[in-house]
Amino acid sequence: MNKLKETYRDIVISRGSEEGEESTAKRSGEWTKVKHPPIETYWLFPPEKEDKAPSSSKGGIKSLLNYPIKIRDSLKGIGRGKSMQVVLQGARDPKDEQLVQSFREMLLLEGQLPPKHNDYHTLLRFLRMRDFDISKSKEMFLNYLKWCADYGVDTILKEFKFEEFAEVKKFYPHGYHGVDKFGRPVYIERIGMVDLNALLQVTTVERFIRHHVSEQEKTLSFRYPSCSIAAKRHIASTTSILDVTGVGMSNFSKPARYLFMEILKIDSNYYPETLHRLFIINAGSAFRMLWKVVKAFLDARTLAKIQVLGSNYLSNLHELIDPSNLPSFLGGNCTCSDYGGCLFSDKGPWNNPEIKEVLQAVSATEEVDTLGGNGGEPSEMVRTEEPHLLCKDVYLYSLSTDSQNLSGLMS
Repeated sequence: MNKLKETYRDIVISRGSEEGEESTAKRSGEWTKVKHPPIETYWLFPPEKEDKAPSSSKGGIKSLLNYPIKIRDSLKGIGRGKSMQVVLQGARDPKDEQLVQSFREMLLLEGQLPPKHNDYHTLLRFLRMRDFDISKSKEMFLNYLKWCADYGVDTILKEFKFEEFAEVKKFYPHGYHGVDKFGRPVYIERIGMVDLNALLQVTTVERFIRHHVSEQEKTLSFRYPSCSIAAKRHIASTTSILDVTGVGMSNFSKPARYLFMEILKIDSNYYPETLHRLFIINAGSAFRMLWKVVKAFLDARTLAKIQVLGSNYLSNLHELIDPSNLPSFLGGNCTCSDYGGCLFSDKGPWNNPEIKEVLQAVSATEEVDTLGGNGGEPSEMVRTEEPHLLCKDVYLYSLSTDSQNLSGLMS
């Protein structure tokens, strides 16, 4: 646990803090300090003793248990009951749960809660982003639902094909690479190497934004569930690294501003509480001038998660990310030479064939609400045929031993 002290550290928001760094609160009236623990800490249980090996189950559930032994062995420590819920959903603070339930009931009574979006974690993310103000959370959530419908988010993974992906990577180096010490996916962008003119020769701004949304959905659908299986705990946020070598005002052209603002708006408004930490590295004087403009568009909650660093950033990264999960160009040990470089590899648990088999098996199940919920109440989840549902409440139910235990895992 001590090794993960950094990963559990509270995010501190202090008015007047410089450039979003975490700062020590001054005992004066002009600064107020609000603690926001990482979202995963809302779902952590104390470790429990491992239970005996599960017995065989019957019917369709048995077929879901036929995934490779290696994955089963790696998940031995999860066990059953509450320890299983560390991965499935984690501990729920009774106060938060009451607020989420009130929020849910209000939306249901008004007919504004589609089954696909009716799960504890999604509702909690929107509540947290608005400091549990029900009215503001409702406004944000309804705007999200409208955007999903207008933008076709629910079908984007099936319908959007980004054929220019490999070419885009050459002119806009970015990608997911490994996990941090807690198990969260690590996302990297090398903004200083972006060639916007060349980029716009192979794609359009609109298609690049749609690609970004597709990647966000893929993270919710596959990366977080896969990381949760690998880490044996619920993973729900990302650690990001932004390399801004050589970036200054000259890089902030009109197309660049539009692209930045659109992505910022989408991430802030529609994917709240999915950022754990953002390291901005190799920030020179030119970028710091630009940063003073950019940070005006960010709320205090987001700024508190951002750390702006110069060229001496390695110790900060190593506190949170093992060198084996850092590319060599960031001071790590990885080259991914077989894939043409780390940002082309998409390295992570989500590409582990055994984990993918588990997710695909659960995804293929047609109905889960018949399994029931606590006390006979209907399950939050209605179907698991949409992959992104796996990351919310039920994607590991196949590890349970029987239908009765499965029922207890549903909320």
